Parts: sequence; C-alpha cells; structure tokens
Amino acid sequence: MQTPSSHIRNIAIIAHVDHGKTSLVDQLLRQGGAFRANQTVAERVMDSMDLEREKGITIRSKNTSVRWHDNIVNIVDTPGHADFGAEVERVMRMVDGVMLVVDAYDGPQAQTRFVLKKALQEGLKPIVFINKIDRPDCNPEGAHDKVLELFLELNATEDQFNAPFLYGSARDGYAMRNLTDEKKDMMPLFEAILERIPPPRVEPGDFRMLVSNIGWSDYVGRIAVGKILAGTVCTGDSIWVCHGDGKRERAKITKLFEYSGVSTEDTSSASAGNIVGLAGFERIDIGETLMGNEEMEALPFVEIDPPTIQMEFAVNDGPFAGEDGKFVTSRQIRERLTREERSNISISVTDGPGGTFLVNARGSMQIAVLVETMRREGYEVLVSRPRVILQHKDGKTLEPFEDVWLEVPTEALGSVMKGLAARKVQISAMESHLPTTSVEAHGPTRGLIGFEFDLMTLTNGRGVMSHLFSAYEPYAGELTSRLTGTLVSMDTGVTTAYALDQLEARGILFIGAGEDVYEGMIVGENPRAEDIPVNPTREKQLTNVRSHGEGKGIQLTPHRKFTLERALEYIEPDEYVEATPENLRLRKKFLKLEDRKREAKLANIAAQ
Repeated sequence: MQTPSSHIRNIAIIAHVDHGKTSLVDQLLRQGGAFRANQTVAERVMDSMDLEREKGITIRSKNTSVRWHDNIVNIVDTPGHADFGAEVERVMRMVDGVMLVVDAYDGPQAQTRFVLKKALQEGLKPIVFINKIDRPDCNPEGAHDKVLELFLELNATEDQFNAPFLYGSARDGYAMRNLTDEKKDMMPLFEAILERIPPPRVEPGDFRMLVSNIGWSDYVGRIAVGKILAGTVCTGDSIWVCHGDGKRERAKITKLFEYSGVSTEDTSSASAGNIVGLAGFERIDIGETLMGNEEMEALPFVEIDPPTIQMEFAVNDGPFAGEDGKFVTSRQIRERLTREERSNISISVTDGPGGTFLVNARGSMQIAVLVETMRREGYEVLVSRPRVILQHKDGKTLEPFEDVWLEVPTEALGSVMKGLAARKVQISAMESHLPTTSVEAHGPTRGLIGFEFDLMTLTNGRGVMSHLFSAYEPYAGELTSRLTGTLVSMDTGVTTAYALDQLEARGILFIGAGEDVYEGMIVGENPRAEDIPVNPTREKQLTNVRSHGEGKGIQLTPHRKFTLERALEYIEPDEYVEATPENLRLRKKFLKLEDRKREAKLANIAAQ
C-alpha cells in the first residue's frame, strides 16, 4: 500500500563531527519501532563502514526510514567532516527539511556552519536539537544563542530564523520543547518533525527522479537512490535515463525498494515524495535524471564546491611489492579508482605522468579514507603527499584558502600562534574563556596540511581544530612544511637491534628490530633539514676478544608509529607512502641514492 505524500517527511540530519547525530538516529529508530523488543542492535547502526566505527565519524550519507503512526519519516544521516561535504550537498535535493544537531557544550562548529549554509541556500526548513544537555558542564542557553547568531550570519530567512528548538540527550533517549519539561522520550521531536517539516512537493506528470546517491548489489548491480519528484514507478517499467553528457537511453526497472529501519524492503511500486532505490541500469551516475517520458527535461543538479587537494597514486614498485596484496597492477588500480569516481562526485581521477593517477578531492582525509578502504580490499598502492590545486587567472596564480577555528589551552597559545605564523596563517579573532582560548584564523590550505598533528603535540592532545574552504586567493609564497630531514635505508634486509641502537643517537626511529626494510625506505627522522643514508641492517662483527657487558640485551626506545593520515601529511613531495593490506611504509620516490642526486640536480637546473 502506497503512503500518500502528505504523510511523508524527508529530513537530513546535519551536525559537526561527534555532536551526537548518529546516536540520535539510533534513538529515533528504536523509539519509532524499527527494532523488535528482543533484538540486539549495535550502537551507531547507521555507521555501517568499519572505518566509520573506528574513527567515530560518518563518511557516507545513508538513508533510513521510521514509521511513526501513519507517517513515514525518511532520514538521511550525512557526514559532518568538511572533506566529505559533497555527501552533504548531494542529498539536499532529496529532503524538505534539516535537523541541526548541536552540542550543548561546544555550540555550533565549523562543519555546522558549512552544512547549515548549504541547507539554508536550498530553502530547507530547519529544526534545531541541542544535544548532550546531560553533561554537567553544558550551556544549552548559550548554544541556543550561538545558533541564532549563526542563522543571522548565513542570511537565513525569517521563517528559517524562527526554527523550533528542542533540547535533550540522544544517549539517554529524550527530547523536550523546554528545558523545564519532563525528560521522557523522543515523542516531542517526532511531533516537531511532523509539524515543522513540510511534506514533499509533488510535481504533476509522468515519473521523474534525480539520482542523488549510488548503491551497489552483487545481485542487481548499480542502484540509483533518490526522491521521486513526480508520478509513479513500478517494477518492470521501461523508463529513460538522461546521462550527464545529454545522451538518453532506455532502462527496465528490475528491482524497486523502500527504506525501512536500517534495512530495505522490496516493493512493487512507489509514488512521488518517497525516497527509493531502483535497479536495472547498465550505466547510471549521480546527478543524472530518470524519467518516464523521453521528451522530458533533465533536472538540474546541486552545484558542489571544487576539489582543492590532489594526490598521486602509483603502482607499488618496491622490492616487497605483491607480498601481501591481491591487486597490484595498474589496470586493477585504475578500475578501482574509476569505480570510486562514479559513486563519489567530489573525487575526480585523471592520468598522471609515468603511469600514475592523479586523484582530486576536497581534503587529504577523504583520500586517506579511500586508500585505507583499498588496503582492506587487498590493494597495494603508492600515494604522494597532498598538494593543493592551483588556479591561474588574469596572469595571477591563485591557491585555496581556508577559515580556521581552534580551541587551545591558554598556556599553549603562544606556541600555537608561532606555528600558525610559520605556515602563513593569519589570526583574525581571539576570545579567552579560561582555561582555553578560541582562535579564528585564515590561511592557505598548503599551510594547514599536517598542522592538526602539530597542534596535538603543541597542546599535549588538548587542542581542537576545524577548518573550512573559503575561496581561491593570491598565492601566499613559499613555506616550509617540514623542518626535519629523514634517515633513509641504504640497504635491503632485516633490521637488527645492534644497528638501530647506533642510529638512535642520530634521530627518532620509525621501525623496530626484526622488520623488513629496503634501500630508499625512510626508517627515521633526524633534526637536521637533510636526508642521511643509514644502514639499519648492520650486524655486530664477531671477534676473538670478549667485550665488557657481552650478552646484555639492547633496550631500544619505542619507535614512532604512523597512522595513514599522519603518514600522508608527514612525507615531502619527493616521497611516497607505500600502503599494502599489512604494512604502511614511508619511502623515497627514487629508491637509489644516485637517482635521487640526479633528480635533485635536474630540479636545481630547472629552478634557475
């Protein structure tokens, strides 16, 4: 039985990272009856990717549905991190309202500003949920005022400014219209959604739908996900697909499903207003139009911000290539990147020099997630340091700049400001509220690459940083990204405790004893801004003379371990991260010392 559009509400939940958005969806599903009373349900059910559970963030937007009384509330859970902003932008055409989730302690943050701006520009009606009011140090009234200030800054209409505010705890499962109300359940939030969010607008005429997301099934192939804007579609229908290049071709619907709880249900037909998935396409991409009539016009797609970061992918040509990966060839890597490009509109892939692939994206974290996913799928790949995408206009070179928001311990403020100045980031505002200080700044994206990790060091892990693309501005000049040099292995073999014990005096090690290394692999860091060739595989020479303390075990200092994100932002332009299913290695692009010297000489000649 089809639900009339007047009983459908399509809503996106948007928020900054870790403000409780995904936990709130869990509670709505539970209290909306999506789970059986005796059903065991994992927390953060919407974060289905392993990486999402591990990092505690949402990476891919997802759909779910809650049936409340006779109504269907379709919920789209969207990412809060700016690197995954295209996931936010592309679902704005699927929904008719947004629920803004704000931490009662932190208030609206950088990504709150980003996603809310996109929603308000689309004319969507907001509901604000001030979360985590169970925290002893929360300030829900202050968060309320800051959200209203943000509405004013983002030029909200009068209707959007008058959004209803609710308060509650997603963890404990209650929502209230007023802070003095009874802490009972989520019913006030359900009621606010039905009252505030309008039913979907339904156009007259034949079936028409914009593809806002792409799914995949091993049984039916690519699945087009979107909101039906007009008409009705049934399983077995013959429809038309208008591709991005303007070409139109027929397709037959082989499968049609609706969302129900955290799963899907097959249905024979669906009507305008509902969010559905359709299968039966040889080729379908995000932003394309499905329609029942060949003569209909294609729908416009929401414009997304341009990519600002580029990274180079290459085939692993190291001595250990293929030892623990299944997919190692250029053809396999190309196919995987092409598949990612089709389902992720904020990533584009082009051929680079020497058989490499250039991947453009919003940020380095977005590409790091792609690389980590590929590792887990069995791929081996070399990845370069992120570099910004420059633009040239009227004879000037332009580069991307970002707005930066920091919350740092006041005693570390001097060190943080010195670090920002070295990266050509300018302070625009500061506000002290002991024991921390809030800092607003503006600077080139180049300078911010890797700074988040420096911030952790400067503040003993207590600093918080958010950043957001602002605009392309004139090139800020040369800046130094890394002040230290590296220790580079000059031999291939297995590291020995004896050799590493000798090397500890020269810097910080990235490897331990008994590990495989090869010539050109980076095994440590030295304080001087130059690379030093070392031999970490050297063994102690045996002699006939007993030495004092012979047989005493060597105690090595614990070596530095890198996450993939940290490794990618640590390396220099002449270096790669070798990512395989079992290992992360840092290495030089040219493994042999003589090759590196030759390339450096050529680079100096070219610069003159």
